[in-house]
Amino acid sequence: MAHSKTVALPIPELEYDPNTEAVTRRIVEQALQDLAIEIDRLSRLQDVNSSKAIKRHQFLLMGMKHG
Repeated sequence: MAHSKTVALPIPELEYDPNTEAVTRRIVEQALQDLAIEIDRLSRLQDVNSSKAIKRHQFLLMGMKHG
């Protein structure tokens, strides 16, 4: 599992500052992208484990006598 990191958002100023807004937006975008990558990685891992379990079950059933 990837190591999580904590990034604090800039403290809002009384007046609008486009630079601060851009930094905040980029931090949030990066956090969402990191989450999407982690979800995709975990989904693939789960699919691989499920696939292995199904193959193992099918292999065990091949040895059984039917009837």
